[in-house]
Amino acid sequence: MDTNDLSPAELTVWHAFPKGAAVDFRTTDDEDAAGGADWGPERTVRAEVLRALLLNAPQEDGEIAALRLSGARISGELDLSYGVIDHAVRLSDCHFEAAPVLFAARLRTLKLDGSVLPGLAAATVQVEGMVYLSGCRFHGLVRLGGARIDGALFMEGCEITPDPEDIEKWPALRLGHATIGDNLWAPEMRVHGEVRLSGASIAGSVTLDRARLTHPGHVALDAQTLTVGADLHMRHARVEGWIGLRGARIPGRLDLSYAELSNPGDTALRASSTVIGELWLRRSPPMEGTLNLRRAQIDVLFLEPDVLPDEVLLNGLVYTTLTPHEPAERRLPMLDRDGEGYLTHGYEQLTAAYLRTGDDQAARVVQLAKLRRHRRTLPWPGRLWGHLQEVTVGYGFRPVLACVWLLSLLAVGSVVYGLHHPRPLKADEAPDFHPVFFTLDLLLPVISFGQEGAFAPEGWYQTLSYAFVVAGWILATTVFAGVTRSISRAAGPGGSP
Repeated sequence: MDTNDLSPAELTVWHAFPKGAAVDFRTTDDEDAAGGADWGPERTVRAEVLRALLLNAPQEDGEIAALRLSGARISGELDLSYGVIDHAVRLSDCHFEAAPVLFAARLRTLKLDGSVLPGLAAATVQVEGMVYLSGCRFHGLVRLGGARIDGALFMEGCEITPDPEDIEKWPALRLGHATIGDNLWAPEMRVHGEVRLSGASIAGSVTLDRARLTHPGHVALDAQTLTVGADLHMRHARVEGWIGLRGARIPGRLDLSYAELSNPGDTALRASSTVIGELWLRRSPPMEGTLNLRRAQIDVLFLEPDVLPDEVLLNGLVYTTLTPHEPAERRLPMLDRDGEGYLTHGYEQLTAAYLRTGDDQAARVVQLAKLRRHRRTLPWPGRLWGHLQEVTVGYGFRPVLACVWLLSLLAVGSVVYGLHHPRPLKADEAPDFHPVFFTLDLLLPVISFGQEGAFAPEGWYQTLSYAFVVAGWILATTVFAGVTRSISRAAGPGGSP
């Protein structure tokens, strides 16, 4: 490029580049680049001049060339597609008239922090170092799909607000299938539209604390099959729309503490088939929308009951530790809200969690609730039998009830038959009548004291004896079922009642 065609501002940048010197056109340190459309020629640099510098840069021996420009208005389109840029590129607090095009370009480092841009087209870009987009304001789509960034990607305080028509067609921020060698640092990021991280691989952590993601009724964060090396933090985040994490791998912590998730009438958080080290859902208002954790595998589930929405999907969810420790009565509504109805798996997982902490009483409460819930799914004979089992021995979880019933019936029988002895069948061979042991013969179907076969009650006394026999069989059956459950529970925490 002929330097005679350069403006004074462009000539300043041209001469600074070979030495890597910084050029700052800002009038104050806190100047807002949003007003850059009104900046005059004294701080305007054509995109074609920057392109010429970066692709055919003048060099000076002993110097490291770099483009370090602040507070400039970049006119025209900066197109570096497929280019190989061996110099650091820093265009901070600049105002771009057109979205930079970096498709499939190769750069050392890229820094656009604080700039205002109509968008960014950088799909499949390769950056050997860091990418700085912190404080940027994009009024169009940001396309980084398939990008490979060996260092970290910084997007702190970044704001992306595309046109409403574009939001309906494309993700506002596209990072799908991108590879980031360090962290994605984006606290307080604000995005109107979809953020796509599906298939991305991030070696470090993802930080979206205090982020604001707005796409009501649609996907706000699509992170399906995302792979993270450490944590994904979304503390104090506010999301309107649904979060999709199906198939994601997060070995550290997925932290949604203090987060507000809202997508009424649809899914708020879909984390099905995920593998997560720790999932934190705490100190937040109730989720507005469905929580889907089907087939997820979680080591530590930090779930406060007050965070749960009206509907959950938990079929196949496996967790090792459930915290904080809450009474079973506080945890059971979670299972009642399952949109798929009665499922035994959820009750078994909750029972196992209590047993691992040594809270056998809570585990029994959960199992009793499971049987009650199952009873509602049975036809009326099964429901009747279930009610009878609960009243008599509490489904085997309250064996003391059986003792109370047996003692009560024994007392009634002893009094009744003590006042009115039944006649002996064979007077010469009959033993002396004993009302207590006669009643025990009626109540205990296996044990015989020789009383029942020797005496024959008549009238309503005979009817009462039949009732004692039936009651004895019922009590014996339910006690046997209770003993069987106890043995199953002792065999392991997953024992099915």
